[in-house]
Amino acid sequence: MLSLFKSKPKLVELLPANYVDIHSHILPGIDDGAKTLDDTQFLLEEMKQLGFTKCITTPHTMNNVWDNTPETISAAHNKVETSLALPFEIKAASEYLLDESVIAKAKEKTLLTLKGNFVLVELSYLNAPFQLYDFLFQLQLYGYQVVLAHPERYSYFHSNKKEYQKLKKAGCLFQLNLLSTVGYYGKEVAKTADYLLKNNLYDFVGSDIHHKKHIKAFHSKIVYNNGDKITEVMKRNAFFK
Repeated sequence: MLSLFKSKPKLVELLPANYVDIHSHILPGIDDGAKTLDDTQFLLEEMKQLGFTKCITTPHTMNNVWDNTPETISAAHNKVETSLALPFEIKAASEYLLDESVIAKAKEKTLLTLKGNFVLVELSYLNAPFQLYDFLFQLQLYGYQVVLAHPERYSYFHSNKKEYQKLKKAGCLFQLNLLSTVGYYGKEVAKTADYLLKNNLYDFVGSDIHHKKHIKAFHSKIVYNNGDKITEVMKRNAFFK
């Protein structure tokens, strides 16, 4: 009974020592994250204060919206490394919107990965691609391990939670957006994140930091009494050290 009355911790209080982040948008001017080098510097310094010790940043690659390439991402990464005094190690990968163009890149072996063959992909927030499971199969056929970004944020799965089990069986690893646990994206997202945590369906976590408001939200309290579960998944990010 006592646990029912225990004060919920702030998200920042749950971060483990030597936390490695695998999802953020801090490279300047190439997507909807940091706009300038000053923005990047601010975010990095704040991430250091939160307890981050390494960052694998993942700018969007999305046809006709953010047409990034390994070259544009590498150039932005190099600009940050040569212009700023970095508080910790930064690597660069990408967050790919799952569509036909990603499959073409996979065939050419040109996807930027988090580590080894681990590639971060996202789905549209409007609806899943009709060929979702075919795309997942093809990515694995070309040698990639799929890490699905923030599955709790796809509202079309909220009323059909069996789909999450199906995605896991299809070979997807799940990455929790940490701010989902404090209600940043709404109650339903927080509720779905709690469901996925309770069912041990998450493999990794990410901050998905874009701007100052995301930094501030780390000082909010988690919505559900699932701090132990969140910390458990956070620790798995040590795989990316």
